[in-house]
Amino acid sequence: MKISFICNNQEINTEIHPATTLLDFLRKNLFLTGTKEGCREGDCGACTVMVGELSGNEIKYKTVNSCLLPIGSVIGKHVVSIEGLNVEGLSPVQLAMVEEGSTQCGFCTPGFVISLSAYFLSNKDYIPDEAIESLDGNICRCTGHIALKRAAIRSVEFFNKHKGESLVSSGLLPSYFSEIPARLKKLKSKIKSNGDGEKTNQYRIGGGTDLFVQKWEDLYKSDVSFLNNNGLDEKIYVSGNECFVSASVTVTDIMNSEILLKYFPDIKNYFSLFGSLPIRNRATLGGNIVNASPIADMTSFFLALNSKLLLISGNTISSSLGSKPKGREVLLKDFFLGYKTLDKKPEEIIQQVSFGLPSGNSLFSYEKVSRRTYLDIASVNTSMSVESNNDIIQDIHISAGGVAPIPLYLAKARAFLMNNKIDSKLIAEAARIAVSETSPITDARGSVQYKKLLLRQLLFAHFLKLFPTKVNYEELV
Repeated sequence: MKISFICNNQEINTEIHPATTLLDFLRKNLFLTGTKEGCREGDCGACTVMVGELSGNEIKYKTVNSCLLPIGSVIGKHVVSIEGLNVEGLSPVQLAMVEEGSTQCGFCTPGFVISLSAYFLSNKDYIPDEAIESLDGNICRCTGHIALKRAAIRSVEFFNKHKGESLVSSGLLPSYFSEIPARLKKLKSKIKSNGDGEKTNQYRIGGGTDLFVQKWEDLYKSDVSFLNNNGLDEKIYVSGNECFVSASVTVTDIMNSEILLKYFPDIKNYFSLFGSLPIRNRATLGGNIVNASPIADMTSFFLALNSKLLLISGNTISSSLGSKPKGREVLLKDFFLGYKTLDKKPEEIIQQVSFGLPSGNSLFSYEKVSRRTYLDIASVNTSMSVESNNDIIQDIHISAGGVAPIPLYLAKARAFLMNNKIDSKLIAEAARIAVSETSPITDARGSVQYKKLLLRQLLFAHFLKLFPTKVNYEELV
């Protein structure tokens, strides 16, 4: 596979194995060692880079962990490492880091500078709290984060004073950035389809945020293809009474979708608990589902919407563009047959996920408890959608993660709750039935007893949050 992209101000053409991580390529092939290797799991942020992709006449930049990013996924894109932000002297972001005492050993500093610079590059309104949130996923073990927060706030103050100036003239970006859109257009016109969709490779990579933690050595030795390079639609749309979500959309896409925000106003709060910003910028819905983790956050959410999957043959990807592909539908609750075992043929991929639009009487709740609040996998997670009329449950779907070998759909609890009036006695019994459906194991995230108790409490939380005048906690316990 020929891989062509722009790195900083240089066009790169290489035929290196496409599963080589961008981190390794930057450091070992381009000798751009400002990007650091830390945890190699997407936790520390020392390897953070920006990746820009053409959208119309503009480029949209996102921060990503280069340790989890295969170089085959940056074809036709603009990669920006810390060296690519060099300007005369220090940029306003770098100066703020220095003057606020935000750097000590310096190992994490490139990642912080990249993330904060990307915030100003990707937004038009600069807000201190949002600038601080853009550092999500970057960890400093020397200086402490208060100084880093001060640097973010100071940077916001600077750029708000220079509103109306380009980021080049205000000193954040070197001048070559203004030429990148035209250069990417020219480069993309030369890039031809690599034909990966015509065969079934050992690994098909979407975001790769879990694959490159678990199996990176295998990936280097295997035939791989990249779903995001094969024309899979990346969109969320409504047709009739259904919402359709492409399997290739990222968690960030889901959080920022105006359609999903309309029906689920708290969705940003739900999924701020999913990984970090650079991981959310890469992790895909389809990957989260196919990974088949019993505690997958996306799966928990979509199980509670009684979603359907459209599975298609991987060989039909290229030919399906512009028309609805033929495939088979599987209810998400029936997709998981056992631990890491799916109702999916080897050649099949998930094309999209769909669910019925919530009615005006529908409510939704998502709960997740982990050993640390952010950047951690759940001990137990659960989601619930419920439709009621005059306090009578007309429809309800509840998921539970971390309490079975598969992401669990609580069918018995649903059957018990259907067509019953909401009160504390009903909910207490429903929680007992739900817990009886589970089969958790004791592991690093908690004992069997803890997970059962936690699920019960989170089910109580769903109803206490959604029906505060109908359910009383004292009566539940």
